[in-house]
Amino acid sequence: MPDLFDTLDDPEETPEPTRARAPLAVRMRPRNLNEIVGQKHLLHAGSPLRVLAGEGGNTPANAQSVILWGPPGTGKTTLANVIARSGGRKFVELSAITAGVKDVRAVMEQALQDRDLLGVTTVLFLDEIHRFTKAQQDALLPGVENGWVILIAATTENPSFSVISPLLSRSILLTLTGLNDEDILELLERAVADSRGLRGEAVLSDEARDHLVRTAVGDARKALTSLEAAAAVAFGRAAAEVSEDGEGESASGEPVEITLEDAQQALNQASVRYDKNGDQHYDVISAFIKSIRGSDVDAALHYLARMISAGEDPRFIARRLVVHASEDIGMADPTALTSAVNAAQAVQLIGMPEARINLAQATIHLATAPKSNAVITAIDEALADVKAGGARPVPLHLRDGHYGGAAQFGHGVGYVYPHDVEFSVAAQQYLPDELEGRTYYRPTTNGEEKRVKTRLEKIFRILKGR
Repeated sequence: MPDLFDTLDDPEETPEPTRARAPLAVRMRPRNLNEIVGQKHLLHAGSPLRVLAGEGGNTPANAQSVILWGPPGTGKTTLANVIARSGGRKFVELSAITAGVKDVRAVMEQALQDRDLLGVTTVLFLDEIHRFTKAQQDALLPGVENGWVILIAATTENPSFSVISPLLSRSILLTLTGLNDEDILELLERAVADSRGLRGEAVLSDEARDHLVRTAVGDARKALTSLEAAAAVAFGRAAAEVSEDGEGESASGEPVEITLEDAQQALNQASVRYDKNGDQHYDVISAFIKSIRGSDVDAALHYLARMISAGEDPRFIARRLVVHASEDIGMADPTALTSAVNAAQAVQLIGMPEARINLAQATIHLATAPKSNAVITAIDEALADVKAGGARPVPLHLRDGHYGGAAQFGHGVGYVYPHDVEFSVAAQQYLPDELEGRTYYRPTTNGEEKRVKTRLEKIFRILKGR
């Protein structure tokens, strides 16, 4: 059986000790831009990346710094390594996890010397730039602005929030996208056949191939890691079968088939791309709420499942349901708020994984309920009036008249107690004079709110003495 860890990139160039333990994802890393799968929108002729790679020569003096933004496994580090392979420049790599301001300044000073004294361009690759503080990012500015270094920064976070504006304005922002199924399939087939990969000593069954593509969810690194694990299972199974037969290794030269069972044993759960502190956190919860608002119960349950599978705090999900129950349903179905609050209490009482059922019930209730945003519109308009100076004096008859001497100021005088009149609705003014006649709550005709609308119209006529 073949050793899965015996090649890295070019076997003739890489020392054997280094090749011995290199993961498949490292061994199959592209050696030039033409080997990169996906990201075609960034790799057309004359693109910034091709200019930066200096294809056919040194990096031009006017090459610009770039910020690579995209989810894990889309090729950010790969692109940096491809650029590092091109000649005529010095390549320096820093990690935002371990590097500090002192390290950045040292790189900048050395880069300036190399440029002025040796005529050598320095390309600085900074991984996870979103982990850099503002002070650390500020330390990059002189070198980037004056051309001491060409910066290649990688991030999984939205640069608009994680990278300082001066650095953004001096760089080209390139957005990488998740690979599609065809891209992942191409990577797998290449890794199976390539001399750096499985060298054709294994083949994928159709079912195993589909399983690996599906569970990768657009992540190249995940796909190759899963293939490597599935191949190890297949080779181990084949070796055991030979041993049970009492014979040596088959001399037929036929490749070992990686079956669906091998792939499932190596990886039985699809990866869920989700960062509880990053874009995915906000994007998925946004899609969850918008699906509920749009009354698509199946989409809402899908996003709920993604959050639960990724380990999202169930209390956060429950809080969003409580907010949504009033924001987008409100009086169209007053029981929606009760359902959401009950789900939040259930999360506190019983915890996960059982509380997933309560969250699902509340999600289904809210998604299928009639919708109205009249409640949030009403309170926001009222707040806007108050902030605009509408907090005018309370009408005298509504002021507190329980203390001695209140009557001589007119406080409480003329107030009509609603329970003393028909329908318990008294015809009197409640808003300040300046806001008299102002309408905030405008019920829809959806669900229970249709009944509320009819009752409110009757109340309005009584209040106005009509």
